[in-house]
Amino acid sequence: MGRGALAGPVVAACVIFDSPVSRLSSLGIADSKSLSPERRAFLSRLIHQEAAHLSLGWATVEEVNERNVRRATFLAMTRAFELLPPSIRRDPRLCVTVDGRDRIPDLDVHQVTVVGGDRKVLSVAAASVVAKVARDRYMEKLDGLIPGYEFSKHKGYGTEEHRVAILRLGLSPHHRPLFCRKLLTQADSL
Repeated sequence: MGRGALAGPVVAACVIFDSPVSRLSSLGIADSKSLSPERRAFLSRLIHQEAAHLSLGWATVEEVNERNVRRATFLAMTRAFELLPPSIRRDPRLCVTVDGRDRIPDLDVHQVTVVGGDRKVLSVAAASVVAKVARDRYMEKLDGLIPGYEFSKHKGYGTEEHRVAILRLGLSPHHRPLFCRKLLTQADSL
């Protein structure tokens, strides 16, 4: 989560449910972007309770700036995977379902990619919800530490309100300069 944001980390999650997962299909776990914040928070608590294993991986703003957001996303995914118990990571039957077209580089396990996986695969949708809630909470805490940007409202995404705050206050250490470059270039030309 947070790939397209102007500020904040990238967060990924691994969620493993015990079989049968059909018992969870009626809970309404879906693509996090399609759910209200209240529904996401409720489902995140439920997923934490129901998951056999759950882990979060983070890539910092510095890592996004140094590596680019795609590589930082893979880093967050790898970190989430590495936080799973060793017995699971080494299980030869393990298959990691990755949301998108690309396998996670340097992760030597069987991987299946699913475009739109957060709408098609329950564990991927659950990971989307958990990661979004964790990142949103981080941005809400950041709002209390760095006033003026209203991170709790837009979670670091490029809303009009956020862009105006950047133009007024400049970039904070939590902003991604490359993501804000176009905005700042336009402001310089005015």
